Amino acid sequence: MRLYPLTLALGITAAFLSPGSAFADPGESLSTACGSQLSNAEVGRIAELSDVTTLNGAGLPRLETAVERHREITSILVSHHDWRGLFSIGLDAVEHEAVMPLQRDPAAFADDEWAHSVSFELLRRYLVNVHAEFTGTPTDPAWTNYFALTRQCDASPARVAMAGYNAHLTVDLAHAVATSGTTAEDVTDFYKIVDSIAVKGGSIVTLTKAEYDADLGPLWRFYFVGEGLDRLAGNSQPSELLLRAADSGYNTITLANGFALQNPQTRPGAEQEIDALWRTTDSALDVLSRLGGL
Repeated sequence: MRLYPLTLALGITAAFLSPGSAFADPGESLSTACGSQLSNAEVGRIAELSDVTTLNGAGLPRLETAVERHREITSILVSHHDWRGLFSIGLDAVEHEAVMPLQRDPAAFADDEWAHSVSFELLRRYLVNVHAEFTGTPTDPAWTNYFALTRQCDASPARVAMAGYNAHLTVDLAHAVATSGTTAEDVTDFYKIVDSIAVKGGSIVTLTKAEYDADLGPLWRFYFVGEGLDRLAGNSQPSELLLRAADSGYNTITLANGFALQNPQTRPGAEQEIDALWRTTDSALDVLSRLGGL
């Protein structure tokens, strides 16, 4: 029942709109996305850093290396105010302020090996798509949508950033749940990780505003707290009644999809649901952005 307001709002939006993207021209330069131009050396460096085939080892050391590589990628993009950094800047913040402190705490998780694996898989999927973007090869559909939006310089940068969070938390997190071999025993640790991201939402909003002059707050609160669902659904009920549709509710859908991906019999249906969900959410974010003038 607590998921109905979110489902209703997103369903109404999806009935009228498709994701707010215009796929980038394959001939576009890899060095610019609504910011100052990256040098050829910087483009090459990002491609090198995002090459997951060179991430060796396992467990916490491998995760640490991936996180530090992503920090350098973020630094390059943000230094140019390149819009492809709109998602990276927030991801980097929560990795260092929330996720990694938990990962380094030997008492934080019931299963450290699983926790390291799921966080690595989540970041790995993003790095794979960054590598594709900076080498001119195809990206996954949700990330194709994000990277296309980063070149729409008249768009709201906050809305562009949320396309990245949508791809990360709707698509990649579900696949990370599956790839890491998540079981029922890992559910408590799963929520500990995703809750740590929500708790650090303030840092994401602050950094994105400081570096890109983008007010991510309203869209972030929509995604994680549920504000704005009444506007999308035309529902006049107080916002408090809609709060229950957010964070843990949405992550519960993602977790369920991740479990379904592990079963060959339910995987095709789960893949279809994940694809429909990110597209529907993207449309809802697009409408909310327009309504809010963000």
